[in-house]
Amino acid sequence: MRTATDSALAQPIRREPEITDVPDDTKAAASSATDDAPQRAAAKSGRISISIRTLAVGAGLVVLIVALGVLGWLYFGARTTLADQNRHDADRVHAEQIALDYAVNAAIMDYKDLGPWKQNLIKGTTPELSDKLTKAATAMDQILLPLQWKSTARPLAAQVRSDSNGVYIVDAFVGVTTRTVQAAEGVESTATYSTTIDSNNAWRITDVGGIDTVVGGK
Repeated sequence: MRTATDSALAQPIRREPEITDVPDDTKAAASSATDDAPQRAAAKSGRISISIRTLAVGAGLVVLIVALGVLGWLYFGARTTLADQNRHDADRVHAEQIALDYAVNAAIMDYKDLGPWKQNLIKGTTPELSDKLTKAATAMDQILLPLQWKSTARPLAAQVRSDSNGVYIVDAFVGVTTRTVQAAEGVESTATYSTTIDSNNAWRITDVGGIDTVVGGK
């Protein structure tokens, strides 16, 4: 007859399953995945940071290029304006010189030979004005010859009175010393010539006023 003790001993003993060791490869993979997680996060963050930095640099370059373009446009615009002003000033000086040279030559005459004076009177003038001055000079022979007129001249000054579309009106002032049979010692005077010069027509003189003042009233 079996006792309770024998029955207990007869029952099989149950064992808990043993936990075997995890392979090294699996541990390494898990460890590597765990260790690489911060690096991947850092790399991703780095890529984002580089992208933003690149955009910022690109935007800065665009702004710089635009700024340089604006500065270049302003520079060349100012340079063109300055060049135009310099050219305009040079043209005014040129007109004044033409007027002054003409006035001096027109005031020099010698009754013994009026040919050079008549040539200087029409030098640099338009054909229309040349014809007009030739007729005036011929008429003045009746005054110059009897008075035995002889005069010398020196330049004083010239100034542009007005200019419009390349047409200059210049006042030229000339110091004149005149000798005649009535004033053999010589008389000093100032002659004023108003000369119109057209730069669009090869800088020709289109009109002259004041020539008659050289001999007028004498």
